[in-house]
Amino acid sequence: MRSLREWLTGTPLPTQRLATERLSNWQGLAAFSPDALSSVAYANQEIYLGLAAAGAAGLAFSGRIALAIGVLLAIVALSYSQTIAAYPSGGGSFTVASENLGRTAGLLAGAALLVDYSLTAAVSLTAGVAALSSAFPALWDYRVALSLALLFLITVANLRGVRESGTLMAFPVYLFLGSFLGMLAVGAVRAVLEGPSPFPGGLASAALPVTPFLLLHTFAAGCTALTGVEAMSNGVPAFRPPEARNAQKTLAVMAVLMAALFLGSVGLTQYFGVTAGSEETILSALARRVLGGGPFYLGVQLSTLLVLAVAANTSFAGFPRVTSVIAQDGFLPHQLAHLGDRLVYSNGMILLAGVTGVLIVGFGGDTHSLIPLFAVGVFLAFTLSQAGMVVHWWRGRGAYWRLKAAVNGVGAAATAIAFLIVAYAKFAEGAWIVLVIMPALVIMFHGIHGHYREVGRELSLKGLPPDIKPLPNPRVVLPISGVHRGVIQALRFARTISDRVTAVYVEVKPGEAKKIREMWERWGQDVPLEVVPSPYRSIVGPFLDYLDKTDQEHNDGQPAVVLLPEFVPARWWHYILHNQTAWILRLALIYRRRREGRIRAIIDIPFYLKE
Repeated sequence: MRSLREWLTGTPLPTQRLATERLSNWQGLAAFSPDALSSVAYANQEIYLGLAAAGAAGLAFSGRIALAIGVLLAIVALSYSQTIAAYPSGGGSFTVASENLGRTAGLLAGAALLVDYSLTAAVSLTAGVAALSSAFPALWDYRVALSLALLFLITVANLRGVRESGTLMAFPVYLFLGSFLGMLAVGAVRAVLEGPSPFPGGLASAALPVTPFLLLHTFAAGCTALTGVEAMSNGVPAFRPPEARNAQKTLAVMAVLMAALFLGSVGLTQYFGVTAGSEETILSALARRVLGGGPFYLGVQLSTLLVLAVAANTSFAGFPRVTSVIAQDGFLPHQLAHLGDRLVYSNGMILLAGVTGVLIVGFGGDTHSLIPLFAVGVFLAFTLSQAGMVVHWWRGRGAYWRLKAAVNGVGAAATAIAFLIVAYAKFAEGAWIVLVIMPALVIMFHGIHGHYREVGRELSLKGLPPDIKPLPNPRVVLPISGVHRGVIQALRFARTISDRVTAVYVEVKPGEAKKIREMWERWGQDVPLEVVPSPYRSIVGPFLDYLDKTDQEHNDGQPAVVLLPEFVPARWWHYILHNQTAWILRLALIYRRRREGRIRAIIDIPFYLKE
């Protein structure tokens, strides 16, 4: 019978299947591009909200801001295409920065990526629910619950494996592309036939003037459209051979589609003078203007919801791979480097789901509150990666290295300027949180690495004396809570490893030991029984004191071996019906450090209950 975990995530896959669990180009586009493609929803919204404060005069700049972001997109995409070719093993900014700029720069890039992927998942899911709420306002009060439900579905889909998640995500991505590009095509035809429309007269009186800071602030908010571009370079190993070439092709297609969706929607919004109410997104308002309020409009909104929901899949594809690479270098827990049953980094996925859930709940499911934290990390990662690529080409000095270095140099300069603008414009709105978290993560990385380095030093065989002598016949202490089949089974085993066995009963209630002694005389096989009184009704403390006392009395240089009889219930819920004394004793023995440094062996003897 399949367990609940297998029912949700599927049966385990053999390691030999790893080579076949690869993505085709169309699956790769679906797996790694939802965040990048769907960013048109919240990026356009942020541009609109930023400029609407300055009225019609401010909204007139939306096209020029979008064009500047489009140029930056082309630079970043070209730069990462070179990164894919140079680093086909994946890792993205962390690998590139570590190898070329030093370990600390690499860890900073890794921290930026982890923050960005977490925020990407939270923003995508909350923006998807906002798109649905624009069509059905009654759902607005349930946006947190809906976001968490979508998060659960995306997590389960990814835990089932790379190929299954890529196939599952393909439908929403291609539905969104078909419906959104269709809407843009209809809008272009209507623009030719109808001509431009002015913004409503109510926008004439602006609350704020058009200032350089307002434009920089809006540009910083709109730069969220570039999130997700790096995911392709992190996920190169997930593609079918030739991995690097297929990833480059898919990146090029993604960049073209991003530009078409972003520039087309912003252009039509400005051309038709579209505005949105407080409970509607600007893309919803544009879809109503172009398609009306019928089924085609609902189709666009539904596809937007679906693609924003699966946009979190970009994070589930990229976050676990980055944590795996960092963990392999010893800067994150080793568990994050291990492939799960379904040949995916399931521990990293579960970690991402937990962090994303906290963000959704902590910010009340509000996309606009999360946006200020969003673009800081991604542009820092962009900058470190492209700067590292310049050093990479300079060191290698292969064919056309000057041209390649120049391309990445332009990318580094452009993204560095964007990073400074975003950090400055969004600092007071929450960007400072990310600017604090990233260095804190780097400090944590170094702390983890230091721990692993110290563990390795202590476990090293270097300096171990060659004349390792076997331990003498051990003293065995058998704690008992009564005389039953489980205890007798443990006693039989104890006598096979030593002829110095002592049973110990901690008497919690006065007078109980008499019955135990009588039964032990019959079943104890001539093994002595020690009764330890416990005036304060504790079992652990008196038993540990007894062990220390007898170790001192024997003074043989070795602590006693503790053999713990433990019965195992047949059903999981039976565990709550028992006091788990053996488990508590085991924890106390394991985590009690001994001053003399000698180990105390602990042996579990399970007795399996049938009912």
